[in-house]
This record gives sequence, C-alpha cells and structure tokens, in this order.
Amino acid sequence: MEGQEFTTKSLAEFDGKNGRPAYVAYGGKVYDVTASDSWADGEHEGEHYAGADLTEDMDFAPHLPDELDNFPVVGTLSD
Repeated sequence: MEGQEFTTKSLAEFDGKNGRPAYVAYGGKVYDVTASDSWADGEHEGEHYAGADLTEDMDFAPHLPDELDNFPVVGTLSD
C-alpha cells in the first residue's frame, strides 16, 4: 500500500474505528498509527483523531513531528 495517494476525503475513512486502520497525515505524508496504544480507537489524547491531516495541529503538540518517524508511511496526501 506504500505510495497510495489520499485525498482529505479518502483519508477520513481510516479513522481507527470499528476495526478500520488509523491513518494520519503530516507534511504531505500519510502514516499508519494503528499499532500505537496512543491512538486507540483512532483517538489521541482526546484532542486528535485518525483520518485527519495533523500538519497544523503539530505546532501545538507537546512533542516534535519526528515522533511520526516511528510509524510506517503508507502514502501521500494530495490535497
């Protein structure tokens, strides 16, 4: 699946709910955070949700964006 191109709409389908994978975008890359306990049920700290572009939100996160380097890149966000 690496190299898949996502739109905002198609990314939203990967919300981590009901057995679906949890994907998030940052800086044009889409990451699979499904295996992370921090993203259980597609939710992170009650403030961020899988299936979304977190590029702007990352400015306010208590950690650096390189935290996402721990997760596989599954594609790119095209819009």
